[in-house]
Amino acid sequence: MELNEAKLNELLGKVVTEMGAAANGPLILLGDKLGLFKSLALSGPMNSTELADETNTAERYVREWLSAQAASGYVSYDATTNSFSMTPEQAAVFGDAESPVFMTGAFYAITSIYNDAPKMEKAFKSGEGVAWGDHSTCLFCGTEKFFSPSYENNLVNHWIPSLDGVDAKLKNGAKVADIGCGHAASTIIMAKAYPKSTFIGYDYHAKSIEHARESAAAAGLDNISFEVALAKDFPGSDYDFIAFFDCLHDMGDPVGACAHVKKALKPDGTCMIVEPFANDSLEENLNPVGRAFYAFSTTLCTPCSLNQEVGLALGAQAGEKRLREVATSAGFTRFRRATETPFNLILEARA
Repeated sequence: MELNEAKLNELLGKVVTEMGAAANGPLILLGDKLGLFKSLALSGPMNSTELADETNTAERYVREWLSAQAASGYVSYDATTNSFSMTPEQAAVFGDAESPVFMTGAFYAITSIYNDAPKMEKAFKSGEGVAWGDHSTCLFCGTEKFFSPSYENNLVNHWIPSLDGVDAKLKNGAKVADIGCGHAASTIIMAKAYPKSTFIGYDYHAKSIEHARESAAAAGLDNISFEVALAKDFPGSDYDFIAFFDCLHDMGDPVGACAHVKKALKPDGTCMIVEPFANDSLEENLNPVGRAFYAFSTTLCTPCSLNQEVGLALGAQAGEKRLREVATSAGFTRFRRATETPFNLILEARA
């Protein structure tokens, strides 16, 4: 078979780019943990000596780190002054933890993917799942760190107001459940914003519930509690509002989970399903966002679902059409896309 040299060179160029990105991932974590990005964003332009002094790190390592980030386009380099800085856009993505586009959390989760590669090799051969709790612990903090900025900036300001009548109910005082709450970033944000409402976070991962309780206590909240429970049989009834945040596709039986939610809601209650953004066909998802979510889905979401009862394995690119089928199969009769972001679909289901 004769190779097309132009196509081969194009592919090799892409692979070299991938190699650089993969090798730079741990450096992004170092930049976050050591405060290199933050210091450069706040105090730049700086040379390597100045940044090392400010962050109490070794200059020679910092110099090489800065070179790698400049080559990646994640910091800016001025050859005339031999100094480095960050544009507002670079700072928003890497240097400001309050930014809605702060992305370093994803790289903590990616660390788990590499650490757990032997487990996935075994799963590929056996067809069995891998439980969420069996992954490296960096997955849990990485998931929280990745999703929190978006939740902080969108949940109360945009997503809940896009639902029919939910914002007013929460302001007046409502009973709310957060299913699959994890470390409870979403639950805590809502509890702070709506002090008259009562919030209960449920998750089947006991260590995440422990972390959630600690975070809520540190925030001084008294309208929030947490319990270890499955999505299909969490306790309570007469909820005004129940939410899934980026977790329904991870569940073994999402239809059963939604059916239980419908039963637990008041007749006029609302279910919000926040899911990774996806179109309804593979060809529509062959883009950078789809690529990232398919990769996470292969190593995290799909094996998590396959490890549970039913094991429907929706995957992180299920799309609105498939999620509508799940909700209507569970008994919901009204379903719509309330709003969206480049990374999330916000779906509303009602009886």
